[in-house]
Amino acid sequence: MAKTALDTVIIVPARLGSKRFPRKLLHEIHGKPLILWTASRLSEVSPGLPIYFAVEDQELEVLLQGEGYSVFRTCGDHQSGTDRIAEVNQHLQAKYVLNVQADEPLITKKQLSLLNDLIHTTSDLATLAFPFQSASDFRNPNCVKVVLDRDGHALYFSRAPIPFRREGTIILSDDCSLENACYHHMGVYAYKSSFLDAFRHLPLGTLERVECLEQLRALENGYKIVVGITREPTVGVDTLEDVGKLEPLLV
Repeated sequence: MAKTALDTVIIVPARLGSKRFPRKLLHEIHGKPLILWTASRLSEVSPGLPIYFAVEDQELEVLLQGEGYSVFRTCGDHQSGTDRIAEVNQHLQAKYVLNVQADEPLITKKQLSLLNDLIHTTSDLATLAFPFQSASDFRNPNCVKVVLDRDGHALYFSRAPIPFRREGTIILSDDCSLENACYHHMGVYAYKSSFLDAFRHLPLGTLERVECLEQLRALENGYKIVVGITREPTVGVDTLEDVGKLEPLLV
């Protein structure tokens, strides 16, 4: 595709090689592949932004193009979804990019608008988080945790329960927030194009390798990540068990 002058776009990175749930994006829920649930949802709630899919696999490319979606086929050696998006934006040249995960079919218009507002400030990188819904989610390594500084920037992301409460037990308040002010990270991001250009040249980070969390590469290299808090919880699909949680929410 030819280069296009764009302001803000949504790019969805997608691949079939998930280690925890192989080929999950083609897993059918109510007779429809998961990635098409996400695609149709984005078509409904996108705040007027063009949507592109950055895919590694031919099966995903054929499926999405067959449904009329705009697709870029990317190389297969990317370390993360952000790297995949950076490749696509070399073609699009958009000033701002929103990244929605292909396994997030419950994304809302408010969440996309919040992301869009955050990246149009001075921040190079933005993401979202929401209060934990249960103590079991807080302990689940598939539920990523984030703790913030006083200005709403991420201090650290982890699969482990953080911060460790030395005395007593974790208490979930009436509004589902944890007493230790940790939030459930939602795997969506927004970037300025200058950040994407820089990110694709950064080496894989030490903490990124340990936690398998791409956003740690940004923190390790001194970038600040502003975190917007949403009160609309979501269900990302990391395992087959998550599909059972999602099924009753998709109609």
